[in-house]
Amino acid sequence: MAAEGRGSHGHAQHHLDGGPPRVRRAARLGRPVTWASAAQATLHCLTGCAIGEILGMVIGTSLGLHDLATVALGVALAADTLSITVMETVDNAAMLAIPGAMEAGISSPVFWLLLAGALALAFVVTLPINRRLMSRGKGHAVVHAHAHS
Repeated sequence: MAAEGRGSHGHAQHHLDGGPPRVRRAARLGRPVTWASAAQATLHCLTGCAIGEILGMVIGTSLGLHDLATVALGVALAADTLSITVMETVDNAAMLAIPGAMEAGISSPVFWLLLAGALALAFVVTLPINRRLMSRGKGHAVVHAHAHS
């Protein structure tokens, strides 16, 4: 893992300590986090979620795994933070709850349309969570939303 300008601390360390010092300082000062910043950070998290989800679905389906095993594989590949865990929970619950979604298979446009809808729902649910975490100087989202500020 490459260092990110903080000695030997890398990306994973940011998850533990609430982000760079300037972000933690801004949170202590009560500086508000905009919905736009939260949306940008949530989109970043959603991208990671989607990559893990798609890899899990492709691998699980290709290996002929049961729906729950395929979902578990997708979660294992993507979930490393609270926001992504929420995203994974929401989008997988949606995929499992929609009749025929998992049975459609990865070669069906129906599957991809339903997955896109489930990921959009996950974004909407996770956006306020990320905004709250960011306003407290916490979470994965804060690192990426303020990395270049």
